[in-house]
Amino acid sequence: MSNFRNDVGNPSGGNLRRLKELILKSDNRFCADCGAPDPKWASANIGVFICLKCCGVHRNLGTHISKVLSVTLDEWSEEEIDAMVEVGGNSAANEIYEAFIPEGFSKPRPDSCHEERMKFIRAKYELQEFLKPSLRIVSFPARGSLQSSSSRKIMDNFRSSNSSTKTEGMVEFIGLLKVKVVKGTNLAIRDMLSSDPYVVLNVGKQRVQTQVVHSNLNPIWNEELMLSVPQNYGPMKVQVFDHDTFSADDIMGEAEVDIQPMITAATSIGDPSMFSDMQIGKWLKSHDNALIHDSSVNIVDGKIKQEVSLKLMNVESGEIDLELEWIPLDH
Repeated sequence: MSNFRNDVGNPSGGNLRRLKELILKSDNRFCADCGAPDPKWASANIGVFICLKCCGVHRNLGTHISKVLSVTLDEWSEEEIDAMVEVGGNSAANEIYEAFIPEGFSKPRPDSCHEERMKFIRAKYELQEFLKPSLRIVSFPARGSLQSSSSRKIMDNFRSSNSSTKTEGMVEFIGLLKVKVVKGTNLAIRDMLSSDPYVVLNVGKQRVQTQVVHSNLNPIWNEELMLSVPQNYGPMKVQVFDHDTFSADDIMGEAEVDIQPMITAATSIGDPSMFSDMQIGKWLKSHDNALIHDSSVNIVDGKIKQEVSLKLMNVESGEIDLELEWIPLDH
């Protein structure tokens, strides 16, 4: 990276020197996401150096998540250099963004395909699946300055949690809820002949969503989303929207999932890996919930799982199938 520009946004010589020193650190000589050597790109707000192939995925995330700059071609502002130096480079950033990579989820390699890179990078930065639950930011701000970006908020949370013993205003989490949004059936029409549906899940103040499936009233997502469950949890809210390019997205129905039966069963059973497959709880269908049929909580291959089929409310038609998995924090 010796051909780094000398006119980097006309920052002071001291700032430019600081960034050059950061680039020369051994961990920054390899892509933060796939390990490819000699990365020529960087995410200025996340604070990592990345290769050309991973750079393309970062650009698709949007600048509100990752602001990509060329190390050798782009002009850098003083604020962008400050942000990179403040994070400290690839190792420091990965200690946060890759704190908990689950079993079966591996980092892409330099020769990995685009799909593998996209799955990992989206999970790492956009969905924040590998962060400590207490550091997660559950809704991204509008596109703006580096100071308002989600990555800066994560770094602020990380510094606070490591440098202060104050607990005022902090949220205590009791576990993670992995939700696989499987499919929708007979969803409502919101465009001329079809809809472009996506699903939004909420627990407390957290919000995650699936990708949009275009022109499909029976979409199949098979997409896994992760939510942290606070001590004072309520139901998980499920909403389906129709994506519109030039106007506000239209609601296509909603429902609530009572997660208490699963959490109560999980708490009472302890370590599920000690048991064979069995039913340990049940959420019963009633006139005041959206269940299509009773939903049992089961131990399956040492994991606590629950399949849920919901009839969407406040809409003319539509059903959603979900698969839930409870993950204790110590796992």
